[in-house]
Order: sequence, then C-alpha cells, then structure tokens
Amino acid sequence: MEGGGIGEEGKQQPHLVLAHKLFLLSHPDVDDLAKVDLRADVLAAVKSDDMAALYESLAAAGVLEAEPALLAEMRGRIEEEIRKLDEKIADAEENLGESEVREAHLAKSLYFIRVGEKEKALEQLKVTEGKTVAVGQKMDLVFHTLQIGFFYMDFDLISKSIDKAKKLFEEGGDWERKNRLKVYEGLYCMATRNFKKAASLFLDSISTFTTYELFPYDTFIFYTVLTSVITLDRVSLKAKVVDAPEILAVIGKVPHLSEFLNSLYNCQYKSFFAAFSGLTEQIKLDRYLQPHFRYYMREVRTVVYSQFLESYKSVTMEAMASAFGVTVDFIDLELSRFIAAGKLHCKIDKVAGVLETNRPDARNAFYQATIKQGDFLLNRIQKLSRVIDL
Repeated sequence: MEGGGIGEEGKQQPHLVLAHKLFLLSHPDVDDLAKVDLRADVLAAVKSDDMAALYESLAAAGVLEAEPALLAEMRGRIEEEIRKLDEKIADAEENLGESEVREAHLAKSLYFIRVGEKEKALEQLKVTEGKTVAVGQKMDLVFHTLQIGFFYMDFDLISKSIDKAKKLFEEGGDWERKNRLKVYEGLYCMATRNFKKAASLFLDSISTFTTYELFPYDTFIFYTVLTSVITLDRVSLKAKVVDAPEILAVIGKVPHLSEFLNSLYNCQYKSFFAAFSGLTEQIKLDRYLQPHFRYYMREVRTVVYSQFLESYKSVTMEAMASAFGVTVDFIDLELSRFIAAGKLHCKIDKVAGVLETNRPDARNAFYQATIKQGDFLLNRIQKLSRVIDL
C-alpha cells in the first residue's frame, strides 16, 4: 500500500485486486479454465509480496499447492526485513527527530500490511498513530485500516474505523480526505445492504472522486447507478443520475448499464429486462454485491413493476406481459409473490385476467398513524397518572 492510501488515477490497490481474484476463485459460476489463470495470478501476487500467512491458509484450503520450501523462503525474508525495520526505528529514536521516528514506524506498518499480517499491521498502525500529531496523517492511517478491513471483509473493523475518521474530522481535516471517506463509507453501506445511504454518499462524491485505490471510476459509476435505481424517486433519478454529466461521460463503458438506467426511466420495459439480465452476471461476480444478489433482484423488480402499475387503475395481465416481453404465466407468478409480500399494492382478478391497483391513500395512512400514536400517548399518560396518584 502506498503512503496515505491514495491510489493513482485508475490504479487499484493491489491487495484489493488480489481479494477480488480470491473471491472469483471460490465462485461456482467461474469456469475451471478461468480459475487456472486466476490461481496463477494469486500465486504470483502472494510470492511478490511474501504473503506467507495467506499462502499457508490458501494451501491448507487446497486453493494453492503447498510448497514447504517456498513458505520457508518467504518467512525468512519477512524476518530479515522486520529486523532491518526495527534497526531503523531504533536508530531514528536514538539519533533523529520525531518525524523520522514516525516514518520508521509507518514503514513497519506498511510492511506488515504488504505481507498480509493483519493483527500485526493493526497493532503497528496504533503505535504509529501514537507518534502522529497531524490530523491529515492520522486520517491516512485510518484509510490504511479501512483497506485492511475491505480486504478481509471485516465489517466491524470498517465500521469502527469510519466512526474514528468522523471524530478526527471534528478536529479538522481537509475536504479531499473528507470526500474520500464518503466513498469508503458508501462502499461499506452497499456491502452491508444499506443501499439508500450508499446511493446518497456515492452521488455526493461523483464530481470529487479520487478514491482510485478502492476501484476505478467506471466501477464507482456502476455502483452509483445500481444503488440509485432502487432508492431514488423518478424526479431525483432524472436530476441526479440520468442527466448527470459525470455519469453520462462514463456509463457507456459499462456493458448494459446505460440501457438499464435509461430504459427504466423511459418506461421501455422490454429493453429494461434485456439489459437487466445482462447486468446480473456482473452483480453476481462482484464481491461486495454478490451476498445481496437475490435481494437486489427483488428490489429492482419491485421498482419497475410499481412504476408500470402507477399509470393504471386496472390493466390486463396480457398487456403487462407484452410490455415486459414475458409470458402471462410469468407475470402472474411474479406479481403473486410481490403482492403476498406487501411489495405491490394491487390485486389479481384471475378470471378476468386483470390487475386492479389499490394504491394506499397517503393522507388516510397519515391520519390512521396519528390516531394510533395519539392512543398510545393517552395510554402512557393514564399509566403515569396512576403512578403519581399512588
């Protein structure tokens, strides 16, 4: 990892590239031929950075072939490098100033990160933080910790680090680092299924994106569009996503993404389903989105079916099936599930082959909620009066 955790434009942090390859190696949908190349890439990355602990665990899991001599070589190099780093720290403490001492400790932290020693890296980062005064430099240490968290998908570590970063920003900090933190937090929210907050944070970062160490800008736009489609209303989607110049400049580089977004907004449902099926493979092969694949598929279909039904008081099943380019039986089965789950406000007249919408009256719902809350408050007051009387 490079100093400050800042990636060059278009250059993803190597360990996060490795993490994605490890994810693909364990994915059942990746064919065996592709896995041969992935295994070679993983072994090359592990050898390059002397990641002895990771090599040992991958060999134990049968992902890589166990070579005791190679493991011994890597461990020997690690011990030698740590000895040199400790000598530099001792020399800096005896002969140099505080900033040199901090730099020596930081070098040891970055080395532990490089060789994949998670616990030692986190411990050394704490030591380095103790030698750090500037808020900006402390923030850079948090970014390193966040990258470790995303490599191991340690959401507890990520959450605590984000909270720590926010507290540091109360002391000061520059806008560039604040904007980068938004992308880190957005990725954390997306990976933990908080798509609404993820979309908001990503949209705030579109024009200020510099977080290339996490992923390229194309991938960032991919995540922004996916999270926005299921969380924004049509007006917001048009203003913030469909017409956003930053998105328009890049969206064509991601296969099917432009058709997915524009056909949804323009109510071209047949084209939308075709583009959506093209995107599913990319979602399934993304290490942050894959755990939420089924949920996301449901949410997108809820959005598109709701949008279609919004225009009608009643519509034939045949007309809806034709609009989506599917069979009547498929639509019948789909809508039955969504209606039963309370996701769609309509009912199916199977005999007439008609869908009748029964959209909830927002004003009536608000009135009922107010009455309910009023009853609850009166009950609490009555209980309180009895206690006071006693």
